[in-house]
Amino acid sequence: MITFDWKGVLPAVTTKFTDNDELDFEAFDINLNAQLEAGVDGFILGGSLGEASVLSDQEKYALLAHTVAFVDGKVPVILNIAEQTTKAAVICAQKALDNGADGLMLLPPMRYNSEERETITYITTIAKSTELPIMIYNNPVDYKVEITLNMFEQLAAYDNIQAVKESTRDVSNVTRMINRFGDRFKILTGVDPLAMESLVMGADGWVAGLVDAFPKETVAIYRLVKAKRYDEALAIYRWFLPVLELDIHPKLVQYIKLAEVATGIGTENVRAPRLPLVGAEREKVQKIISDALAVRPVLPVGSWGKLTEVAL
Repeated sequence: MITFDWKGVLPAVTTKFTDNDELDFEAFDINLNAQLEAGVDGFILGGSLGEASVLSDQEKYALLAHTVAFVDGKVPVILNIAEQTTKAAVICAQKALDNGADGLMLLPPMRYNSEERETITYITTIAKSTELPIMIYNNPVDYKVEITLNMFEQLAAYDNIQAVKESTRDVSNVTRMINRFGDRFKILTGVDPLAMESLVMGADGWVAGLVDAFPKETVAIYRLVKAKRYDEALAIYRWFLPVLELDIHPKLVQYIKLAEVATGIGTENVRAPRLPLVGAEREKVQKIISDALAVRPVLPVGSWGKLTEVAL
């Protein structure tokens, strides 16, 4: 079984499109390189931010194979599974392995709100079908199915179910997971505006969104918290919070892509039915980003980057 540490900053990367609505690998590579230079610890493809619901299977696996080749073993590459049927999810897991993925992020079935028995059967069927390590994506707010503590008790029997992307928006759930399971499951916070709180409470990592536009700041917060340099982390986090709150809006894809443009490491193109922002909404989001950039903090020495890592 493939193994790696489920910790650190794992960007949920956006998918870049050309003006002709094709995959834009050139723009994608610019963003990946900025993330690597900032010191991120892995990449997650095909999540909500990756516009997975509008990617063809061919595009999804092309994106995976390209990222694996670009990263060249520097960090793990994880593919999200968000399928409507168990059969399709099992096929996706196999295709992920075939195309070089190091792990999987797994949502409950899409569209159908499965009850506990159905959800457990879905997840365990996929787990039994693959050697890849799995991170369960627990987001009942957006996807209407909660993976409860009692359900995790059942999932603990499967060695390759190793982590959870904790997106219940209840910070106390980090403590509940640790109290119940110790270190059996690695916990990664999945809600940007609750990230520092979750890390302080013991989360092992951060599946981040605004990292796509602000990689250095995101990595700095993570590393400073883990080095117990809380005051320095908090100063950056307070500056960052108005921008981080863009991550919890239904138009988070458009919002974060606009931020990527502002920081020079992305494009604004989205795939229909999504459309780029216009009018007052665009001006409002642009002002949040511009206000942050106007007072962008100087980061503490040793808080990000390949050569100056905080000693953890």
